This record gives sequence, structure tokens and C-alpha cells, in this order.
Amino acid sequence: MRRPGLHRQNGRHIGGSGFKGMVAKLSIAAIVLLICTFSLFYSSSNENVQSIFRSEIRLEELWSNADSSGWRPSSSPRSHWPPPPSKNNGYLRVRCNGGLNQQRTAISNAVLAARIMNATLVLPELDANPYWQDNSDFHGIYDVEHFIRTLRFDVKIVESIPENEKNVKKNKLKAFKIRPPRDAPISWYTTDALKEMKEHGAIYLTPFSHRLAEEIDNPEYQRLRCRVNYYALRFKPHIMKLSQSIVDKLRGQGPFMSILRFELDMLAFACTFICAKHRICFDIFTPEKQKLLKEHRKKKFAPKKLVYKERRAIGKCPLTPEEVGLILRALGFDNSTRIYLAAGELFGGDRFMNPFRSLFPRLENHSSVDHSEELAENTRGLAGSAVDYMFCFLSDIFLPTYNGPSNFANNLLGHRLYYGFRTTIRPDRKALAPIFIDRENGRMTVFDEAVRKVMLKTNFGEAHKRVSPESFYSNSWPECFCQTSAKNPEDNCPPNDVLNVLHDELAKASIDTNSTKA
Repeated sequence: MRRPGLHRQNGRHIGGSGFKGMVAKLSIAAIVLLICTFSLFYSSSNENVQSIFRSEIRLEELWSNADSSGWRPSSSPRSHWPPPPSKNNGYLRVRCNGGLNQQRTAISNAVLAARIMNATLVLPELDANPYWQDNSDFHGIYDVEHFIRTLRFDVKIVESIPENEKNVKKNKLKAFKIRPPRDAPISWYTTDALKEMKEHGAIYLTPFSHRLAEEIDNPEYQRLRCRVNYYALRFKPHIMKLSQSIVDKLRGQGPFMSILRFELDMLAFACTFICAKHRICFDIFTPEKQKLLKEHRKKKFAPKKLVYKERRAIGKCPLTPEEVGLILRALGFDNSTRIYLAAGELFGGDRFMNPFRSLFPRLENHSSVDHSEELAENTRGLAGSAVDYMFCFLSDIFLPTYNGPSNFANNLLGHRLYYGFRTTIRPDRKALAPIFIDRENGRMTVFDEAVRKVMLKTNFGEAHKRVSPESFYSNSWPECFCQTSAKNPEDNCPPNDVLNVLHDELAKASIDTNSTKA
């Protein structure tokens, strides 16, 4: 007969309190096991990726490339990637609107769209920019021959629809114009767009800025975007040579940092202040400049009420030159730091720039480095943007004052990451906003320390997981990177002979086509 309050387990009698104790121990053990499992999962999912959190910031490290953590750039195919077939569904024309950044993104998307639709891509058209009074076309900015040759394994590209294929029933082939939806999914191209292409023989997508979704599950499609953006889109030789010569002059005096300046277009888009009662950038702009900002936004952008104080508090406004200077000083940079100011005409003039110049007097721009006529002729419109793009790309450190999805800095961040994890200083504008506001109101006594605390949590060019709203074009990790000895097979680098394999497949396809015709 069992005695009350006793239980039998494994032939032993255990009291009620003992049983409860054992249950408690088992529960604790289960919790510990669960925590360890999650920790192991987290660490394995982030292995080989350096944490962006630092205990301190060392300037000597910032002047060199960030730690790659064993990763290297690679956008070659890692699975079967057949060459473009000889017979396709028609021609694809696109008009790339916007500035240099939007156009590079649009061109990359156009190549991918042509691949998806099995179409021949007509050399993309670049939108004339009335703001820059610029009519540059693809031929004037990029190396067309290099572009077509580099992408020969991916898509067929022609400079125009061939004359001998224009006549269909004695009627010239005319591309059917379509306005594609913004961030359209792949399914739109394989259904709606493809249907019109098959019916008309050619389609014309306009405008074509941000007209294909950035986040795509197929990593090979993402790698194609990288091949376009980082290999095929090469500026014309004279732009590359001019840019490199000026960079060499700058670097001959030591390392230098590049910073994007404040421009009318950027300010009007990101942080124009519609109501006159709202102060603009701490009253540093005159009433005339405030009026110009308002008129420019009304002329160029869709109506939208923007309140400066609200926009700034959530980090939506570009950093002012003074704010940039204060951040750099808090990080430890001194007045001997050499800084290159990129982009177009500075909106606000010297009055706007003086606070920065008082902190960092060693400022340069392309005209101060090189006074030649060649430079003057090649620093207008898109060509000027291309020169500044190369300066910022090749600089030892790059700091964007604003890096929205359509901004000039967006592509530069991704390009610098791809080519050697080059150092970028990416201030968290939202986290820094209350610190600057407190400083202006006299409430901040430990300003430099507060800034450093925020900057310790930012990324300086290391490999890091892309998190929305970060653009694929500013961070193509991990799709366009690989490891030589990866624990995850998907991260393994492709064979060294991958280009030879693609070349052989393309040659075989050409032979098969000729045999069929014969």
C-alpha cells in the first residue's frame, strides 16, 4: 500500500517536494538549452560577419579599408546560366529618368528585365536633365562597346532596332509605350509587359526609374544587377582618366575624405519647408533662398506638406555642413584633415559653408585641384556627376550628408562596399537629431561623447546584413559576395574558370544556331 504523498520513479520513492524540485530543475535546464540553441543559431547565421558595434573608434583604422571578414566580391553565376537564345520575344526600350544614381539603377534593372522577358535590349536612353541643362546620352557618359561586350553572356544588346527587322507587313516596327508600375514584381514583366511585347514586337517602358522590385528571391538575378552596375557600366575612358589624375594629385599629399555637399535639388526633395513660419535650417538661409527652395519643389516634385521640425526630428533632413563638421570633430578628426567636396553648386553659398570651413579649412573641389580646360569641359551635367562619382568612389573615406534611395550616395555606398569594403561614415541622422536639437537649445553638455556613442553603433563599410529600407544597390551583401572556404555551401565562390564556361556555352549556342539555319 502506497503511503500518501509519495511517487514511484525508477524503483525509488520520491516525496512530493522532491518531485517539484526535480520539475523545477528540468525547467531551468530546458530554458538554458533553448537559450543556447538560439545563441548558436544566431551566431551561425551571422558567422564571418563582423559586428558593427565597437567599443571605440580608431582613426588609423578608418583611413584603411574595413575588415572583410573573409568575404570577397563575386557576381559571377554560381548555378546553370544559359546564354541568351538566338530567338527571343522582341525588343525592350527604356527611358531612364532622374540623375546619375537613378539612371545607373534603371540601367541595371533594364538588363535584368530583358533577361527575364527573353528580350533584346535596345541601348537605354538617358533622360535629358533640365536642371543641369544637360543632354548627355549613353554614348556621352559610358563605354558602349565595353557595356555590350561585358553582358554578352546575359542579354543581347543593340544600339537601335536593326533596320532589316523594322518592316513587318510593310509597316515599321514601333515600340508600344507602357508606363510600368513602381517597384513592379517579376510577374508583371512575364505577364503584362511580355504580352504587349509579343503582340507589338517591341515595347517602350517610360519612365523607368525604380520600376522593378529590388528585393528578389533569385540570387542569380541579383548577381546580374551587380555585373551591370559594377562591371558593365564603365564611364568613358576620358572621364576615368581625368578622375584618376585628379585623385592622384590629391593622394600625392596624403589620404583624403570625400563629402557630398548640399544642393538645391536634394534639399527641395528631402526637406523643403513649405510654410514660411517654419524656420529653415536654423535660419541660415535668407528669405530669398527659402523662397527659391519652395518654388523649386513646387516645380519639380509632387505636392506634399513637409514640416521641417517634424522631418528633422526623425532624421529625414540632410545633415548641414556644420553638423557634418561637428560629427567629424567628435570622432577625432582634426583641422589637418583633407576633405574633397563633391556634387554640384553649394546651395546657400559661403554663409552656409563657413561653420564647416572654420572646423576643417583644408577643403578641395575639382576646380581647386585642377584648373585645366579639360576639367571645365567635363564637369557639367552628367559628365560632372560622373567625375565626382569617381572621386567619391576612390577616396579613402566617404561621408554622405544624405543617402536616400534615389540620392547620389546610394550607389556609391554599394560600389565602395563591393570594391574592398572601403570605409564609409554613415551617420544615423535619426539618432543624432535629438543630440543636435539639444545642443542648439543649450541642453547638451557632453555633445562629443553623445555623438560618439551613436556612431559606435553605425557601420563603417563592413559586410552587414541588408535591412529594409536599405537598398540592394547600397548593400548587395550577401548575394554578390562569396567565401573561398565557406561553411554554408551557398556562400562558396564560383570556380575560377566560370567565364570560360560561359564563353564555351555562348559559342556552342552560336554554332547550334548556324547549324539550324543551314
